[in-house]
Amino acid sequence: MGLIILDHPLITDKLTRMRKVETNSKDFRENLNEISQLMVYEIFRDVETIDIKIKTPVGKTVGKKIKKPVVLVPIIRAGLGMIHGIVSLLPSCKIAHIGLYRNEETLQPVKYYAKAPDDIARCTVVVVDPMLATGGSASAAIDIVKEWGVKDIKFVCLVAVPEGVKLLANNHPEIDVYVGALDEKLNEKGYIVPGLGDAGDRIYGTK
Repeated sequence: MGLIILDHPLITDKLTRMRKVETNSKDFRENLNEISQLMVYEIFRDVETIDIKIKTPVGKTVGKKIKKPVVLVPIIRAGLGMIHGIVSLLPSCKIAHIGLYRNEETLQPVKYYAKAPDDIARCTVVVVDPMLATGGSASAAIDIVKEWGVKDIKFVCLVAVPEGVKLLANNHPEIDVYVGALDEKLNEKGYIVPGLGDAGDRIYGTK
């Protein structure tokens, strides 16, 4: 597994704004969208392209296009907050959805919703969630994507901790993980420290 930390100054500046406890939902969402947009450049730096013949207003040339279709897979609900920024640069991509909740007895993620395009197995799939904490939900979501027959998978989040990164490395060693910041640890309640709080609540203004 490759861990790629995208510590670009523009990303860290916007992430700092998101971390502040006084940041309201509107500003939190706006910075989340902007960071997601900035991360796209690195996520697709090595994406495979093919040559295509095109005609310009003054002649003919050979250009490039992304070889495989792209499908975004937000983990509901916080992952939905990253979609707008990515789609603004990849307007032709498709979007699948995975919904998970945690069983309070076993503490394991349970699937309650999963829907994907019929052709997802031949696509490049990007699973997105703002936080990689224990890694349980991310790992379960990737399991589902693999059940759909997908081989080309990337995972993208804003903030991760070593515990979550380690779990993904153990369960899905071939998956590249892109993060905006690698934070210190999880606290006793399973929150990332220093983190930015509950991303879903801060995106949607809930508690």
